[in-house]
Amino acid sequence: MSFYAMLAARLFARKVGQDRFGNRYYESRREVPVYGRKRRFVVTAGGQDPTRVPPEWHAWLHHVTDAPLPEDRRYPWQKEHLPNLTGTPFAWRPRGHDYAGGRRRSTGGDYEAWTPPREQA
Repeated sequence: MSFYAMLAARLFARKVGQDRFGNRYYESRREVPVYGRKRRFVVTAGGQDPTRVPPEWHAWLHHVTDAPLPEDRRYPWQKEHLPNLTGTPFAWRPRGHDYAGGRRRSTGGDYEAWTPPREQA
């Protein structure tokens, strides 16, 4: 975050909390007249990557809950957050992708491309 944005956050907003990834969450001191509620925003740790916001805080940011959900109450089926891997060597690539071997299975013989009907003169 730039120096001016951080200064504005300290002057015109109050810090609500911080998550386990180091992201800091703020709420404006005054209501925004257009929306009739306070503006909520996040300062992400390590660059602006919105995929680093955990679901507990995502609900609060989007005004689904009045207070952030507790982070310590996690279910066994919940996986730990992974960053967005698009554009990295660890990104998912389907079978047949050029970087994953480049061999696709052959298509069936029942496909015929559509061609427009010819006009008769």
